[in-house]
Amino acid sequence: MHKSRKNSWDTRTLVFMGLLVAMHIVLTRLLVIELGSYRITVGVVCTILSGLWFGPVAGGLCGMVADLLGCLLKGYAVNPFITVAAMCWGIVPALFRPLMNGTKRKKVVFICIGVFLASVCSTLGLTTTGLAVYNGGEFAVSFMALLPGRLIQWAIMMPIYCVLSSLLYISPMTVFVLNASGAKPIDHTVKV
Repeated sequence: MHKSRKNSWDTRTLVFMGLLVAMHIVLTRLLVIELGSYRITVGVVCTILSGLWFGPVAGGLCGMVADLLGCLLKGYAVNPFITVAAMCWGIVPALFRPLMNGTKRKKVVFICIGVFLASVCSTLGLTTTGLAVYNGGEFAVSFMALLPGRLIQWAIMMPIYCVLSSLLYISPMTVFVLNASGAKPIDHTVKV
C-alpha cells in the first residue's frame, strides 16, 4: 500500500513563485540599463529570494521560467548557457539555507557567500560563455574580449545583490511570505 506524499508546493506557494517570476521579468527586461553585452538590473534578486524562501528547486525553476519568458517577450533566441546561469541564481544561494539558523550576522554571511558563488558561476562563467557562443567567431577570443567588461559589471553588481538579498530576506517580509505561502520555514527568528 502506497502512502501518498504531500506535495511540497501548494497553490499559494506557486502563486508566490509566479509573482517572483513576474517581478524578475519586470526588473530585468523593462527596468534595465542595456549596455550592449552588459546589462545593469536587479531582477536576479527575485530569483535569489525564491530559492531562499522556497528551496533550490523552486529557485532554479523560477530562474529558468523568468529567462525563458524574458527571451520570448524580447524576441531573443534561448541560450542554454544563459538559462542555466539564471537557474544558478536561485539554486546556489538556497543551498546555504540550512546553515542560516541563528544570528542575523550568520544569515547575512551565508547569503553573501551564496550570492558570491552564484555570481561567479552565472555572471563570469555561464553568461559570458553563452554570450561568447552567441557572438560566433573563435570562442576563446570572444570570451576573453567579453570578460573584462563582465568583471566590471560583476564587481559593481555583486555587492548590490548581496545587500538587497540580505535586507529583503532578513526583513519581516520573509516571515510574511512563508506564513502566507504555507512554506516550511527554517528558523527565521533573529538573534543578536
